[in-house]
Amino acid sequence: MIGSLRGRLLSKQAPRIVIDCNGVGYEVETPMSTFLDLPAAGTELFLHTHLLVREDAQILYGFATEDERLLFRTLLKVNRVGAKMALGVLSAMTAGDFRRCVEFEDTTTLSKIPGVGKKTAERLIIEMRDRIDKVAPMAAGAAPPGAGASARSEAFDALVSLGYKPNEVNKLIAKLDTDKMSAESIIRQALKQAAH
Repeated sequence: MIGSLRGRLLSKQAPRIVIDCNGVGYEVETPMSTFLDLPAAGTELFLHTHLLVREDAQILYGFATEDERLLFRTLLKVNRVGAKMALGVLSAMTAGDFRRCVEFEDTTTLSKIPGVGKKTAERLIIEMRDRIDKVAPMAAGAAPPGAGASARSEAFDALVSLGYKPNEVNKLIAKLDTDKMSAESIIRQALKQAAH
């Protein structure tokens, strides 16, 4: 198994790059999250890697961080998720963003990833729910996807603690213009909607 590579970046043409390690050029596929942060060709580079061996090919995948590689490996364990889809997830969002999608059952955001439909998004959420803590620790005070304000996050947590399901809370809050609202106002308005 090739666990990491350190060498000179020879070429990059999304999503593939070539790294020269002591005269051997390794062709590596990367998610866009890693690719977009690559230095200029000729610069030294270090990547965490995962070698995928199939009947017809051996493919080396490279990641800027250990978190990205861990999420990639965990996604490969999900039923009907292959390397292409796992790369697609990492190209579309950070490990933290993916964690928030799973935590808040945000199938809408996951469904926007190429190759991920509604059913696949639901399966990702169900199968990753128990594994997500090991893959992508959540930042303190993290808000649901698309939420900028801590008031919205606070309201979300409060409504979930009242017994509402995360996807129900997302629907209730999505109907509100929460930018200038306090957490209390968001909760009050969401409860009014839920009562109707």
